[in-house]
Amino acid sequence: MNPLRVLALVLLFSQVAFGEEKPNILWITAEDMSPTLGAYGDTYATTPRLDAFAKESVRYTNAYAAAPVCSPSRATLITGMWAPSLGTSQMRSAYPIPFSVKGFPTYLREAGYFTTNNEKTDYNTADEARLIKESWDESSGTAHWRSESRKEGQPFFAVFNQMVSHQSRTMVWPYPVFKENVQSRLSAEEIHDPAKVVVPPYYPDTELVRREMARFYDCVTVMDSEVGRVLAQLEEDGLAENTIVFFYSDHGSGMPRHKRLLHDSGMKVPLLIRFPEKYKHLAPAAAGETVDRLVSFVDFGPTVLSLLGLPVPENMQGEVFLGPDAPPEPEYVYGFRDRVDEVFDFSRSVRSDGYLYIRNYLPHYSWAQRSVYSDLGEIQQEIARYAAANAATLTPPQLAYAGPTRPAEEFYDIAADPQNLVNLATTERTPAQEAALEAHRAAFVKKRTEILDLGVLPESIMADYILEEMRPIREITTGQSDHRPDLEAIWAAADLVGKGSREELLELVENGDDAIRYWGLIGLRHAYPADEGLLEELYDSMDDVSVAVRLEMAAWMAEVSEKHREEAIQIIGRELNSENWWTALQACRAVELLGAKAQALLPVMETLYLQNRQLSGEDSLFIAFSSGAFLKAMGMPTEPWDFSPKR
Repeated sequence: MNPLRVLALVLLFSQVAFGEEKPNILWITAEDMSPTLGAYGDTYATTPRLDAFAKESVRYTNAYAAAPVCSPSRATLITGMWAPSLGTSQMRSAYPIPFSVKGFPTYLREAGYFTTNNEKTDYNTADEARLIKESWDESSGTAHWRSESRKEGQPFFAVFNQMVSHQSRTMVWPYPVFKENVQSRLSAEEIHDPAKVVVPPYYPDTELVRREMARFYDCVTVMDSEVGRVLAQLEEDGLAENTIVFFYSDHGSGMPRHKRLLHDSGMKVPLLIRFPEKYKHLAPAAAGETVDRLVSFVDFGPTVLSLLGLPVPENMQGEVFLGPDAPPEPEYVYGFRDRVDEVFDFSRSVRSDGYLYIRNYLPHYSWAQRSVYSDLGEIQQEIARYAAANAATLTPPQLAYAGPTRPAEEFYDIAADPQNLVNLATTERTPAQEAALEAHRAAFVKKRTEILDLGVLPESIMADYILEEMRPIREITTGQSDHRPDLEAIWAAADLVGKGSREELLELVENGDDAIRYWGLIGLRHAYPADEGLLEELYDSMDDVSVAVRLEMAAWMAEVSEKHREEAIQIIGRELNSENWWTALQACRAVELLGAKAQALLPVMETLYLQNRQLSGEDSLFIAFSSGAFLKAMGMPTEPWDFSPKR
């Protein structure tokens, strides 16, 4: 159809639905916050403004982030596409996306909206600058619908990101810095009493843990006042009756076992949507009522476009959940967790109304892997100290988080176990639970196949495809290049982690596909971690053509085999100065986790640290994180990390 004809139909639809006056859309986003609001039944929370707002809004009880960390979730939000389908699921990576993939506010601008973003972007792609330029009329710390550039009466889409509940404030900044910059904004009555904290079962109940939990709630109260300020400005400008307002958080709270994990504590978010009187026909329920529909961040962009009568681009993967075009409620929502900062990981989740399924593909790593940024928090340090001192007496929930490994599968009955403490995948199940587990496994396979989830490709292998074909990985997987990965076969190989026999896994190691060989090694390392006879069989894998396979094999060999440790360490050491930072980071992280067993690389790691410690860019930051952690563990001097606000 002629593009002008399409635009004319869109404008006609908008006039029919809304009259001459189009609604404004306001998004208020809180950083790092689970549904810790009075409106969601949290009696310890002090959130009077949002509690009042909730009475005027529809309250969603099953809203979920795309990932339990910010940039991959925001990559999903802005594009309406799953970040793993674009190759943007590794935390703060910089891989390209197709030019045809736009930020959804681009389409609002084309329809005449004034779009502003205050202030965070973090879209996790080499195309971030393009997305910002196309999406926003203004994107800065002062961006506002009040901008002089907005024409009189021009409808707006405005985003305000509230940073005060971010992990930096709730646990990473030193406590005196928090008191000076955050707690000082509260009255004495608003400051939370640590003695009244309800400590979750996965934390030790100590004085420091209670203090830090109270600190988190103090941050939430300050956030509540900031939200109130934005809402008051809307009232002052006489715009409240023409503005649909969304309030949500970008993932679960920044506290340990929340942020970075796929459990509800890391993925479930508050979502409140207020519809003014003239637009109540678009609401799924009356003000003050709840909606149990499952929604995910991938749905937000398509929903806003549909709500305003604009066509949803075919490449968007989310479902509309508001307005006349909303389809029936989905049965499941997807979730993902890949590398975060210097910490390599790979897990997926499927959440239904009644159950949560998690598949872990690197189960030989703890959920509480060492991570420099998070480990700056005293509460994280306290949990680690407690776990080390009480290893034999940790409760099952404490061990599940802080223990050295995790199961390949996790499955939780939400009604019976809302905190996801009892893993049904490792216990006897009722027939109903067994049927539900199989249904969630099938839903997982269906969704990853539908979106072409690329997380199963080790990062260096994905980067090789991009560099060899000179195009975004999404274009490669959709057949727009000479070669593409066989994702179905690679996923099938990864599925053998925690399940495959020795023979099946050894067969994978002989496969001609780099990624399949990688997953064969991972499966063997998980199943037979200390089998030196097996390591002898796999010796030649240290000379594999794929750097991902070489490094994985060398790291395992160096950990277990005294006979081949020196040679394995040399193989890892050769990659520390790779021109590809993702490879250098994989090697560096391997050395960090080996600790004293990799002592021979101390001079190289010191040089690597000094080269990267003062450089800008996440690639240098993550290498400095990992190399510095190794040096510190080896008793070498390093410069302390301090992310406190600059004076």
